[in-house]
Amino acid sequence: MNMINGVFNLLFLVLAAVIFGMSVYAFVHALRVPGNAFISAGKLKKELWLLITGLATLFSAAGAWSYFNAFMIVGSVEFIGIGLGLFSILAVIAAAVYIVDVKPAVKGMGRGNSGPYGPW
Repeated sequence: MNMINGVFNLLFLVLAAVIFGMSVYAFVHALRVPGNAFISAGKLKKELWLLITGLATLFSAAGAWSYFNAFMIVGSVEFIGIGLGLFSILAVIAAAVYIVDVKPAVKGMGRGNSGPYGPW
């Protein structure tokens, strides 16, 4: 039974790390895109996407940290229940919406002159 708990702890730790990575990627991408690209693409303003992806990064970091502590230090499942709770689910939804919907819409906008073979 203890080995099964260890496997699930490792699985949830990897899942929490993936969610954190998605959130960081979405936040960094939102930082790098010019603000008027969001408006041109018909999406929410850059500031709102920075807030959404920033909170998603914060919540997913907290979830990953709790799983890391449970896996490395304690090694038990008792207090892990809050790690991948509602906020981590909301974080993965926010990051996925940004990556799947917003990122392709704002791709390449605001980078100056662009030809068929790249910018010039």
